[in-house]
Amino acid sequence: MTRENEILQFLHYHPGSSRTEIETGMNLPESPATVKRIIASLVESGSAIVSGQGRATRYSVSPQAQVTMELNIDTYFQRETDEREIQTRFNFGLINDILPKVNLFTAEEKELLDSLQAQFIRNLEGITPNEYRKEMERLGIDLSWKSSQIEGNTYSLLETERLLKEKQSASGKTKEEAIMLLNHKDALDFVLAEPDYLKEISVRRIEDLHALLTKEMNVDKGIRKRRVGITGTNYYPLDNEHQIRDALEDSCRLINAKENIFEKALLALVLLSYIQAFSDGNKRTARITSNAILIANKYCPISFRTVDSVDYKKAMLIFYEQNNISAFKKIFIDQFAFAVRTYF
Repeated sequence: MTRENEILQFLHYHPGSSRTEIETGMNLPESPATVKRIIASLVESGSAIVSGQGRATRYSVSPQAQVTMELNIDTYFQRETDEREIQTRFNFGLINDILPKVNLFTAEEKELLDSLQAQFIRNLEGITPNEYRKEMERLGIDLSWKSSQIEGNTYSLLETERLLKEKQSASGKTKEEAIMLLNHKDALDFVLAEPDYLKEISVRRIEDLHALLTKEMNVDKGIRKRRVGITGTNYYPLDNEHQIRDALEDSCRLINAKENIFEKALLALVLLSYIQAFSDGNKRTARITSNAILIANKYCPISFRTVDSVDYKKAMLIFYEQNNISAFKKIFIDQFAFAVRTYF
């Protein structure tokens, strides 16, 4: 991590610090003149904001950097749940005030993602409809397996393939695990059959995908009406049905207003998980919705096959607790690259 990022991380936890407080609080070895130049460059780049003058000058992290700056995951999770300094409640300003003004990807990241998408388009040249169907089936099996594994499903990838292709359940597994996997296939089949369905997202369409993913699973339908807790964090999602629906509608407007398809897909992934609109199945719905956006715009879908489940959950917890997307963005970019290089 660069010194610039370390200073931003300090300001993240100590907003309104003076240069002297930054130097002493971080025990920086650099000279005051060097620290002053680093801070000035952070202000010039828009990563830090300054208030006051002279000795009253104070520095804080900008909204852009707050969302996208790199946070050290290993250091962050060295502290136990109750020891972490977090935002325990839903941030109402995040969706309407901050994220509309934030560029989620750097110029370099956009260039990489665009080049990968161009490679995907080249991969599709000359592919027959049958070959495309087979590759999408392969990706769908991987997605169903990994998405379910993240939620605690114990089916192996080979057992998942046999279930989805031959409808043969694995011995020693619960009926609910098989249903979860089969529901993923049904949801993805629906998206592929109606590719324009999520060209523009809406609360009703998200509810439709959730219903497909949770059918026959003893999960309440529609927007939840009771409070829920999340294991491993002291962040508590909204518990008012009307506020939850408002947050979903605001998220849909935000996502639909974004021009960059990658930003749309990434925002769907994190915001539907952050809002926790349903009693269960939120992250599964987020992953299918994100892929539906990619498919609707003829972008390569993502299977998440090689992501570590613990890393996925940690990245999500950081977004819950700090509204920071950097760890999850890295997962998104890595998995998009894997999908382009692996399928089709």
